[in-house]
Amino acid sequence: MKDLFLPRLCIVCGRQLILQEEHICTECLADLPRTRFHRQRCNLMSDSLNERIMQENSESFEPYAYAHALFFYNGENGYGRISQALKYRRDFSAGRHFARMLGEELAGSELFRDVDTVLAVPLHRLRRLRRGYNQAEIIAEEVAKALGARFICDRLSPLRRARRTGTQTRLGSGQRAANVRGAFGLKKGATLPGNASHILLIDDVFTTGATLSACRKELRRLLPGGTRISVATLAFVDN
Repeated sequence: MKDLFLPRLCIVCGRQLILQEEHICTECLADLPRTRFHRQRCNLMSDSLNERIMQENSESFEPYAYAHALFFYNGENGYGRISQALKYRRDFSAGRHFARMLGEELAGSELFRDVDTVLAVPLHRLRRLRRGYNQAEIIAEEVAKALGARFICDRLSPLRRARRTGTQTRLGSGQRAANVRGAFGLKKGATLPGNASHILLIDDVFTTGATLSACRKELRRLLPGGTRISVATLAFVDN
């Protein structure tokens, strides 16, 4: 009955959903450009991230960082609206829906099933105050539930955004790295609760890996060298 007054529309194509469909129509779900990265130890996303890590930490041992995204994002299809709906339109229900899909893929992966701790890339406090929420934290909470892992909310996270950064949408790889340099740090007296052996760091979109790499670098200061820090996002930008 509610659909008669407030029709539910597909987040991708805008078609009205039928009763058994949730947020995305059957056709768009079937065509969702899934990355399948959770099945591959080495993939486009993990190679990009680990190359950046090696450049920044050439003299120290780093366990290989696994990386996965639910779907490919590019400007030629409507699937980018999935992450945009959560980030810009406060569509928490859709965000959690697709975060659960991401979590289910991770939970079924041999690479990620031993993840014991999940946390999100933090927002600057002023941006958090203006927006009212951190979209990455919402994704991280659902992923942690799917994995049966410890969820570290932003309030308890050791990470902080030390300074605000401008949008990275139109920046190249080198510019993105410069934009986030020094943007993240550790909170005073920061600790990571529990004995973590495989941490999963969550963001909404992976473009060049500059943001996630900067956060990993700060987390590494807290953790033993053998602790693996992997990453996951809803979308992977396919350049």
